[in-house]
Amino acid sequence: MLGVLLVSACGQTESPPAATTTTAVSTVAPGATDDRRPFTGDWTTIGSRQVMDLGPGQQAAVFQLSGSLLLSGEQRINRGFQAHLIGFSDTTTGMQGRSVWTDEHGDKVFSELSGEGIGPGQLIEGKFVGGSGRYVGISGEYSFKWKRLGAIEGNELTGRVVGLSGWARLGSPSAVAPTTAGGPK
Repeated sequence: MLGVLLVSACGQTESPPAATTTTAVSTVAPGATDDRRPFTGDWTTIGSRQVMDLGPGQQAAVFQLSGSLLLSGEQRINRGFQAHLIGFSDTTTGMQGRSVWTDEHGDKVFSELSGEGIGPGQLIEGKFVGGSGRYVGISGEYSFKWKRLGAIEGNELTGRVVGLSGWARLGSPSAVAPTTAGGPK
């Protein structure tokens, strides 16, 4: 009986494929919704830098900035953070940095930054790479331009960002649970 069923099944023609449409690839997991939280913001900073001259028109600098970061938007991830940034900027290779935003509960958002440099008006782009507390599993990106406030005195650097905007998607706190050794499970 099984043999008859198999032989008759092999002789059946396939059902025509369902109509296909071309759609953009979605980065949203199956069954999930696109829960991006757009935001804009203001970030005023103060910090320091150390510059090394590398020849005519060539410089490298290490810098550190901190200050208040206030976000706006109906779906923002939080109203405000204390933000810290460290980075390296080179007139040849551009700028690389890392930032930590800490909210009023001590929960943190981590991001990587890159751009042409830290000079006035240059675009800097950030990518969220994780967090702690309610921000575990966060993803998203943001960008801004730097505006220096006042003349640089010694190694002191003061400024604010212009045009800060981006989006974030909060992850599930259980998405990456720490083990007793401190790494992901």
